[in-house]
Amino acid sequence: AEDSSALAARTGLALRPLASLQAAVDSLLAAGAALHTLRDVRPYGGTIDSLTRGAAFAAALGRRTPAPVLRSADAQLDSLRARKSDAELAMLRRAADVTSAALRETIARIRPGMREYEIQASIEHGFRSRGADRPGFATNVSAGRNATVVHHRASDDVAESGALVLMDVGAAWQGYTADITRTVPASGRFSPQQRAVYQLVRDAQAAAERLARPGASMRDLSDTARAVIARGLARMGLIESADASFDPPWVASCAAAPAACRQSNLFYSHGLGHGIGLEVHDPAFAAGPNGPSIAPGDAFTIEPGVYVSRQRLELLPDTPRNRAFVARVREAVARYHGIGVRIEDDFVVTARGIERISTTPREVDEIERLMVTDRADGHREAAPATANAP
Repeated sequence: AEDSSALAARTGLALRPLASLQAAVDSLLAAGAALHTLRDVRPYGGTIDSLTRGAAFAAALGRRTPAPVLRSADAQLDSLRARKSDAELAMLRRAADVTSAALRETIARIRPGMREYEIQASIEHGFRSRGADRPGFATNVSAGRNATVVHHRASDDVAESGALVLMDVGAAWQGYTADITRTVPASGRFSPQQRAVYQLVRDAQAAAERLARPGASMRDLSDTARAVIARGLARMGLIESADASFDPPWVASCAAAPAACRQSNLFYSHGLGHGIGLEVHDPAFAAGPNGPSIAPGDAFTIEPGVYVSRQRLELLPDTPRNRAFVARVREAVARYHGIGVRIEDDFVVTARGIERISTTPREVDEIERLMVTDRADGHREAAPATANAP
């Protein structure tokens, strides 16, 4: 570890040794200064160690008699991180460019029989070969039924012919991470059932994107995407109707919050999007009259999904209402069983409006064309897709 004089020489900053911190704080307290604390900022998916130097020092101050008044500055820091500068947006664009290119390259290489870790390795090689720091978060490659698990981690399962492959990935560029998800058929062609679910998710994403503009409420975007998905699930017979309810497998008051008890939530069980930046889930959006709203400086994702599995029905509490629901949808769930689709894109907001910065193909015909095109290593014919993912 460098001492303070070496760090000062290297960075050009005025620094003092850590050993002088207590005396400096005591002098500030004696002068009546207010003290502010910041939580330990953690990487996405990590843990906060309560015994870090900062946390231990603040805890020791709190045990003094009389204890000084400590105020949190976390909200102020979050507000600074939420509004990205032009320089930050440029790094996010570069992270999205690298991620998009690596995904495009990998999608063109996918063949039945590849293992999830091989696909992961291709993606991460694409990141590093283009100058990215590292993956911005744990790479998610989910083949077949694994795609119905929202954040399954890449392992050694095989992408069988007829299966879908869901890839939720992001490269970090100088600390700023993209977050893009694509779902593609291992065989190169979507089955009719896969195509129907995929198009439903894409339609929901497009509906939210049409509303995305400075001043728009994120709640409105989310409600719109959720309504599109609910109507589509009803058409497929996966739920009884767009607004049908059930007794959910999670804690909820159906009387106080009816939306939490809609059947559609069983197959679309996460939010529409989140901020991106130094962390893959970064602060974003200012509070408005209708909740968080979009403003210049925001960087965020839009990522609806549908995940169909018989196991989801098995999670339901055994109640008369749920038994009736399961009886009505069991056949449709069996028909679409094992199909999990998520489509996620990255957006930044400037004074000119909303800009999509992720460019990997996302339309059905674009994906199929990419996966069956002549490549340098020879022509690949797409194998016929089976009706259901394995």
